[in-house]
Amino acid sequence: MGDHATLTNTGPGQAERTFERIIGNSAALESALDQVEQVAPTDSTVLIEGETGTGKELIAQALHNASQRCGRAFIKLNCAAIPLDLLESELFGHEKGAFTGAIAQKIGRFEMADKGTLFLDEVGDIPPALQPKLLRVLQEQEFERLGSGRTHKVDVRLVAATNRDLVKMVARGQFRSDLYYRLNVFPILLPALRERREDIPALVTHFVSMFSHRIGKQVDSIPSETMAAFQWHSWPGNIRELQNLVERAVILSRDGLLPNPLHKEQTELMIPSLHRTRTFHSSMTLEGSDRTLILETLEQAGWIVGGPRGAAAKLGLKRTTLLAKMRRLGISRPTPQDGTDFLHIA
Repeated sequence: MGDHATLTNTGPGQAERTFERIIGNSAALESALDQVEQVAPTDSTVLIEGETGTGKELIAQALHNASQRCGRAFIKLNCAAIPLDLLESELFGHEKGAFTGAIAQKIGRFEMADKGTLFLDEVGDIPPALQPKLLRVLQEQEFERLGSGRTHKVDVRLVAATNRDLVKMVARGQFRSDLYYRLNVFPILLPALRERREDIPALVTHFVSMFSHRIGKQVDSIPSETMAAFQWHSWPGNIRELQNLVERAVILSRDGLLPNPLHKEQTELMIPSLHRTRTFHSSMTLEGSDRTLILETLEQAGWIVGGPRGAAAKLGLKRTTLLAKMRRLGISRPTPQDGTDFLHIA
């Protein structure tokens, strides 16, 4: 995400907690970050699961930064980006002459990560023939380079990530069950962006600031239609898709206004009309924009909080989460003159 963008999460009775470059304070994100805090001080293997674009690499970096290995190497390898015939060499290295084209000795990622952390992204793409060697280095912390009989010992903490269903792959015989269990010591499931919609205003504001500075265009305000379009989009590409669309919008911006980069027809279908009445200024606090969006959604839902037609469902929140945010923001419907109940929890 951005360079040195910092989120500080605090709660009653909790010490201040800082995760660099992770934006948001939704319940779904907080749950994942709680797990990061729990497992980071250990050397246990972690498996980060989640859809493409949910920020798995950022969570892996946060695990490393919060561990005893912070200050040591954090080595990354995307297993899906390396040709299958070269992946073994990338992981374990090779000696000169080990195969055609091996004109010099090469150090693999496990050696590079010695005393540090190795992050293997898209671990589900490791071919079956290579999986036993990965299992061995995880269990024994030792391996041989290609073309060498010498055993190398390493001290590496492994963090793996995947957007594939490894359980189904195991059932189909595409992934070794013993390797899966070795990787799945401590699983962390990252929520999709549609499951943490309350974080979208903060993410949009962050990316607008980042790209405005990078591109050199001043963006002073975010029209309500644009923010509502971001709030209601399904985000199949998650945060990566959001980041790219905000960059496009900043490039297209004129007169300090952020345009809606989504297709107009799609926007009209997904945004309630009441969300098109206000402008979110870049100087407005996130709390202020949250309050505006929640109030308008409650009005649109007839002040019904729960249920399929309630404000919580429209905002992509749990009913209890919305109620907690309403209490924190001091939101309540003005009491009707006839004295009837003013809020339908449902």
